[in-house]
Order: sequence, then structure tokens, then C-alpha cells
Amino acid sequence: MDVEKSSLCNCVVNFLLEENYLLTAFELLHELLDDGRDALAIRLKEFFADTAQFPPDQISRFNAIRVADPQSLLEEKETVEGKLALSEYELRLAQEDILRLKTELQKRTESSPDDLSGSNLDVSVEDGPTLQQGKKNTSFSDLGPLKDSERKDLNCAIKEYLLLAGYRLTAMTFYEEVTDQDLDVWRNTVACVPDALRHYYYQYLSSTAEAAEEKISLIRENESLQKANEKMNSENECLLKSKDVSDGQIMALTKSLETLQKELKDREILIHDLKQSLELQRRELNDCRAEITSLKMHIEGSRSGRHWVSADFDRLQSQSEDYQAEIKSLQMEIESLKAKNSIAENSVEPLNFEKGYTQMEEKVVEIHEDRSVPSHPIDLAFGVSDVEDGEFQQTQASEENAAQPQEIPQEPLQLSSNGNCTVGNDENIQKNNSELPPEDSAITITLDNRRSEPAPEKMGLETIQILSDALPKIVPYVLINHREELLPLIMCAIERHPDSSTRDSLTHTLFNLIKRPDEQQRRIIMDACVSLAKNVGEMRTESELLPQCWEQINHMYEERRLLVAQSCGELAEFVRPEIRDSLILSIVQQLVEDSATVVREAAAHNLALLLPLFPNMDKYFKVEELMFQLVCDPSGVVVETCLKQLVPAVINWGNQLDHILQVLLSHVVSSAQRCPPVSGVEGSVESHLRVLGERERWNVDVLLRMLKELLPFVHQKAIETCPFPSAMGHLATSEPGVSFFSTSLLELYAGGCVEWPAFDWVHIDCLPVLIQLACLLPQKEDYLRNRMTKFLLVASECFGDHYLTHILLPIFLVAVGDTYDLKSLPPAIQSRIKGLRPKTAVTERLAIMCVLPLLLAGILGAPSRHEQLAEYLRKLLVQSIMKEDWPINFNAEIIDAVRFLCTFEEHHGIVFNILWEMVVSANVNMKISAANLLKVLVPYIDAKLASTHVLPALITLGSDQNLSVKYASIDSFGAVAQHLKSDMIIDKIRVQMDAFLEDGSHEATIAVVRALVVAVPHTTDRLRDYILNFYKFK
Repeated sequence: MDVEKSSLCNCVVNFLLEENYLLTAFELLHELLDDGRDALAIRLKEFFADTAQFPPDQISRFNAIRVADPQSLLEEKETVEGKLALSEYELRLAQEDILRLKTELQKRTESSPDDLSGSNLDVSVEDGPTLQQGKKNTSFSDLGPLKDSERKDLNCAIKEYLLLAGYRLTAMTFYEEVTDQDLDVWRNTVACVPDALRHYYYQYLSSTAEAAEEKISLIRENESLQKANEKMNSENECLLKSKDVSDGQIMALTKSLETLQKELKDREILIHDLKQSLELQRRELNDCRAEITSLKMHIEGSRSGRHWVSADFDRLQSQSEDYQAEIKSLQMEIESLKAKNSIAENSVEPLNFEKGYTQMEEKVVEIHEDRSVPSHPIDLAFGVSDVEDGEFQQTQASEENAAQPQEIPQEPLQLSSNGNCTVGNDENIQKNNSELPPEDSAITITLDNRRSEPAPEKMGLETIQILSDALPKIVPYVLINHREELLPLIMCAIERHPDSSTRDSLTHTLFNLIKRPDEQQRRIIMDACVSLAKNVGEMRTESELLPQCWEQINHMYEERRLLVAQSCGELAEFVRPEIRDSLILSIVQQLVEDSATVVREAAAHNLALLLPLFPNMDKYFKVEELMFQLVCDPSGVVVETCLKQLVPAVINWGNQLDHILQVLLSHVVSSAQRCPPVSGVEGSVESHLRVLGERERWNVDVLLRMLKELLPFVHQKAIETCPFPSAMGHLATSEPGVSFFSTSLLELYAGGCVEWPAFDWVHIDCLPVLIQLACLLPQKEDYLRNRMTKFLLVASECFGDHYLTHILLPIFLVAVGDTYDLKSLPPAIQSRIKGLRPKTAVTERLAIMCVLPLLLAGILGAPSRHEQLAEYLRKLLVQSIMKEDWPINFNAEIIDAVRFLCTFEEHHGIVFNILWEMVVSANVNMKISAANLLKVLVPYIDAKLASTHVLPALITLGSDQNLSVKYASIDSFGAVAQHLKSDMIIDKIRVQMDAFLEDGSHEATIAVVRALVVAVPHTTDRLRDYILNFYKFK
């Protein structure tokens, strides 16, 4: 046993020294010496006494080192703890990897025995030195460096040995010295066994060198496989990342390819259009070249004529008499030639030119005889050039006639349509000339001679040029109210001028013609633009007309911006389809944001005109957003235009009624829900109500208006999508005015056999949202509640009386917590409708306060439901009070609901009939309720109704013996005095007030004073004097 302990101690010493755990070794030395085991401490003594390892001067210097202060130690400790946390995290990861690898290793080595045989466990002590001597040559270095897991197992085993051996100080020092491992936690592995160091020792003694080497080789192979596996995992992760990146690149390239393909198609279309345009331009260019060539020839002839005139002007003047004689001889010669010539048709043109030449010379001679110097030398030059041209054409025609006498046609000569006129036969010309005087005949021949040249096109271009140059100078001097008379000239110049820059200038003049054009002037300008766009085509409309118009989009005057809005709708027909839903739509979107109301209204109108021209539905959601933006515009004019024109246009164009209704209901509720609650007390009725701002109130109002405008579309779609063929056949044979939604149809619908989404929308989606909205509105929001009532009345009228009876009425009865019958609804829908029933006291009060007014005015207030309305009011106001379970807490809410009903004048008769029943009743509570109800109804009645119904009822109540009833009527008299100023009514009120005061009751006096003080600011002078006298008397 001593040999075994010494061997284990030597193993521990060797391990501590090899692993450089010097503090632990030094502490073990002292503990061995303290225990008297000097023999086991010999090697440790020699090691620490070695001066080469521990020089004396170094030891003395270490002894002189001052102990570190606690603060620095604390800081170092915190630093070490931080590093320790990181190390522990890395260690935990490594330990998990080790456990996994060990499990794999264990699976691989299952074939080798894990336990030692019994003989190996009973190794004699005497064999120990022998085996140890046989394996002495094997050291730790032969096995390679220690791994972290091996070091952890050995450290834990040594700590356990030191504790079991009683070397506690050494164990503590060892624990502190091993800073990179947690020796308190030893994972449950193969190496973790009780008294581990002894087991290692026995295992070592019982194993052979070959088995150890084989195991070591297996471990190393396992490690190499683990490294290869980790490398493969990392490569796999890299490949996965590369795959994700490649997939992203492939998607991006796919989208890019699709975009490029689309652009390629667009460019192919553009190239095709450009080719066509190029072909047209080539043709125009050829025509222009031909025209330029003819013009050059004409200019050359004109120049030569001018030169001849300037050089020989004096000679012509001196030889005018010789010319006259020569002209006469030429005329005689012409007559002889005409008689001899057998082909009259070929002679017509030379003779005409000859006559023109001779008569021009006569005219020139006459001018020179009258004036010594010509006043218009340029005109003279042109005339002479024309003469020379005539001579040239005459000579050329004569030569051609001489060369080809047989090819001359017998029909009149037709010249080309580029400016030359048609020449008839000789007899017609002679006949026409014989009917004119000699001078007029000469002028006619001269004009004919000029028409034979390509002059009209040139004259037209010259006229357009002159007009284009003159218009900008003329416009400022024309009165503003008469400038529209210049529009035909401007349009003509823009259409026909060949220069694009001049056309741009004229187009700019067109849109700036009138500083602030009124509606009629804008109409004239826009009609002119439409006519111009029809004539010039798509390309010039896009490149010249629209850009000049759109320059006005930021003009300071709204009238100019209105022109831009009008152009978007009226000129869109004359541009390419792809321009309409891109550039023009963006211009409309900018106009929707304009500060001027009229511009936004025009934008809404022209957007409605633009929608049918869109080539596809790609911009639907953008258009829908613009529609809702215009519907919620703060201007009523814009809203009206949008509801009447734009909304129907969007529905007809987009055919997305379901989506519009969904967005509309969402906007209605969210507009109210965004507002703050009336009260912040959680669980109160006021916490459910909202304080609406001006903007939110306006949005809810216009959205409810839009909802009402969409009802006919919903009704039509419900009919078109009806799933019951028998009902469709009945519709075809039914008389006009008969509702499509009959009782038989509703019975088929209640069976729930088929779906009918368009019909379901009204009572599944719309009505619950309206009820939810109503429960957000305080009692003062009568205007919005009135809007919802009108919607319900329109729905009743649209879908018919059967729909009102079997669907609308049961739903609202459920919502107010009353009895109901849902048999006309499918079973799947009934559960959803039952969910509208109030379940708590707060929701019950909300239902009476907010939903009951809609039930009375919007459902029972329909024209066909007056009798049912009277019965329901009698149930609320008369019969319920007679019961012992009368909900007295809801009395004020029911009175307010009846007050809202009286905002509709047609229901006054029904309400006052029931009021008289309450007034003459013997029930005190009913009389007090009648007085309170009369007080709130006064603002909604006129003087006639007050005289015939209200005052008699109040006088009856004021004469009642019950003081509570009498005092309740006093406030109602004050309300009458506050709102009605008829002298007869005021006199009756004074008499009744005197009767109250005569009782001498203090409560009556206070009630009279309170009622009359409220009426003072609004009543007549007679009642004011009465009140003043009353105070003086008091």
C-alpha cells in the first residue's frame, strides 16, 4: 500500500512539474514535509533548491516586492472575470464539441472491451515495479501535447487525489493556479470515475504497450477525422452562403432581364415608329428638295431679270417706241401663225406666253411713259423676270413642239398640282379674253403666266412666314377681350410653319394670349388646341403643344393652371397611350395638390375624362389613392365633382368596386378612431366616445356621402351576381317599380345553399361598420348621425321594403338589445349578427345613446314604416314606463333619441300624438318625461306647432297638482321663450309664469328665475321688461 501511495504521489509530482504548476508543487512540498513524508518530497526539494531554476538574488527581489493593493487586485479580478466569461463561453462550445466527438468515438470503439478483466484488477504489488520498469521509457512527450480535455480530466483527477490524500492546502493552491478550467464541474465522460487517478494507474499497469499504441493511433485518427469533418462543415456553410448569394443574384438578374426585355419591346416599337416617321420625313425631304430646286431656278431667273432691268433701264426708256412697233409686228405674226398652225392644243401655251410678254411690255412702257422713275423698282424687276421666264418657257415649248409634233395630246394640257394651273384649249382662252378690255386681258394673261410657275406653295410659305413674324407684334396692341379673334391665325401659323422654334414661340404666344382667361376664353383656347392636335398628329402634340401648355403648371394665376388641367383630359386622346398613364397622370397628380380650389376641381373632372383612355390597369391603385384624396378635399366643390364624376369613372374603368368599398369603410372608422376619447376614465361610456376635430368630422361626412353614392352600384352588382336563376327570370318578367329582393328571394337566400358576396356586403360588412361608427359619436354629432340616417333611408329605398323588414330592422333591433327575428338570414351569418348585441351595462347604454336614433329615424323612419314607428315609440315612452322594470337610467338617452327623430319634420305628428298620451296619463313619471321631452323638442318646431301642440301640453302639465310635474314644465316654458319670439306665445308664457309665482313656493320661484334667465339673451323686449319688473318687485 505504501508503494502504491508513493507511486501515485510520484505521478502527481511529475505531472505538476511537467505542467509547470509550481505553486501547487511548492504547496505539496510543504504539506509532505509537515506530514513527515520527507522521502516523497526529495524530488521537490531538489527542484526548488536548484539555483539554476530559482536564483537567490531573484528570490530576494521577489521577497522585497510590495504586496499589491486591494483596489488594483479588484480591477485585475474584474478584468480576469471578463476574460473568464468569454473563455467559459468558448469552453462550453468546445465541451459540447468534445462530447459529440466522444460519442462518435465510443460508437467506433464499441468492439474493443471497455472493462478490465478480474485478473487485471488483482495486479500484485510486486509486479508493479516490474511493469513500471518495463514502461519507464514511455513518457508524456511520446503521446504528443496534452489536449484540453485530457488536461481537464487529469486536473480533476489530481484535485480529487489531493483532497482524498488530505493535502487540502495543496488542492486549494492547485485550484487557484489552474485558472483556465473549472475544476468543480467534471462532465460525465468515460474518464469521470470515482478515485480516478487510481483507476488510471491500474489501467496503465494492466494495459500493454501495443494496445496503448493502437488506442493512441485510433484517437489521433479520430482527431484527424474530426478536423476533416469540421473543415467539410465550414466548406458546406460557405457553399450554402454562396448558393444564397447566387440565388439572390439569379433573382436580380431575372428581374433585370425582364426589365430589359420590356425595354427592348418598347424600343422596338419606338424604332418602328421612328422608321415610319423617317420614311415620312424622307418623302417630305424629297418634296422639299424638288421645291428648293424650282425655287433656285426661279431665283436665278429673278436675279438675271433684275440685272437686266438695272443694266438696261435707260435703254428701255429710250427705246420704248421701238418696242411698241415691234410688239405690233409680233402680234400680227402671232395671228398668222395661229391661222397656219394645224395643232391648236400645242399652240396654246406659247401664244399665251407671247401675249403675256407683249402685254407686259406694253404695261411697262405705259408705266415708263407716265413716270420717269418707277416708284416700285422691285415689282418691276419681278415683272420683267416673269416676262423672261415666259420667253424661256415659250422657247422651250416651241423647241419641244418642233421636235415631237406627233406626241402632243388632243386634250387640254393639265399641269402638276404643285402650283401650276390647268390650261384649256385655244378657243376657250380666246373667248374669255375677247370678253375683257385690252388692259384687263393683259392682266389676266399675266396672272395666268404667273400661275404656270410653282408659285402658290411659295406664296403660302411666304404668307405663313409673314404671319408668324407679325403676330407677336400685333397681339400686344389688340384688346384683351378681342384677342381670341386672333386664334385662327395663330393656329394656322403653328400648324403650317416649317420651323420648330417659330412654332414653339407661337404656341407660347397662344397660351399667353390672355393674361387671366375666363371660362369662355379658356374654352375657346382649348377647342383651338384640340383642333390643332387633330391636324398635327401625336408626335407634334407631345413635343410641341403639351410642353408649352404644361409650362403654365406653376403660374401665379389659377386661370393659367386651369388650362393645364383641361389639357390633361381633352388632349390625352391625341397622344400615345403610354404617355397617358405616365406623364399626363403625373401632371394630374401635381394639380391635385394645387392650392386653388378651382384647379383641384378641374383636376378631378379631367382625371375622370382621362381614365377611359388608359391602355391598361397598371396605375389603378395610384388612381384610387388620388380619388380618395380628392374625396376628402376640404373644398365642397371638389368633393361634389369627385363624387358625381370621378368616383363613377373609377368604378367603370377599374371594375374594383369591392376594393373601393373595403378601403372606404376602413377610412370611415379610422378617421373617427384617431380622435381622442371624451373621457380618460377607463370603463366609462365617455371613454368609448370620440372628440372629433373639424378635419376628421369633414372626412367622415364626405366618406359617408361617398358610401351613399356607391349604393346604386352595390345594388346593381347584387342583381347581376344573383345566384338564383328563378329570381333572374322573375326580374325579366316583373313590372317596373317592383323590388327585385322579394320575400321568395330572401327565403331562398336564407337557406344558405349558395354564396352571394355582393348582397352580403350590405348587412355583413357595411351595417356593422356603421353601428361601430355610431358608437364612437357623441350626442352632439347630429350632422353625422343625420348623414348615416339618410344612407339607411336610401338603402331601404334601393333594396326594397322586404329587405328593410326582414334584414335591416332585425339587425338594428339586435344592436339596441331588443327582441329580433333573424330567420331571413343564413345560419352562418346569424352568429355574426348576434355578436352585435350589447353584452355589458356600458355597451347597453351606448346602444341606446348611439344606435337607437338610427333605428328610429333611419329604419322605422322609412315612409312605409310610420305605423311601426308609432308602435315602437309608444313601447319606449308609454308602455315601458308602466312596467316596474322601467330602465330609469336610460330615460335621458331615450329622450335624446326621440329629439333626433324630430329633426325630421315628417315625424312631428307621430311624436306629438304620443306626447299627448303621456300628458293626459295618470302616471307621474310619464308626465315628467313628457315635460322633459317637450323641452328638447322646442328647437325643432315652428311657432304654429308650438301654439297648437306644445303650449297646450305645457299648460296642462303646469296645472297639475303634483309639484314635480309642475316644476318640470317650468324649464320647458323657458325653452319656448328662448327659441320662439311670437308675441302671442310670450303673453301666454307670462300668464303661466305669474300663475307659478302666485303659489308662493320657493322652489317654483327658483325654477321660474332659472328658466327666464336662460331666455333673456334670445327673447323679445316684452319678456325682458317682465323679468326686470319681476326683479324690482322682489
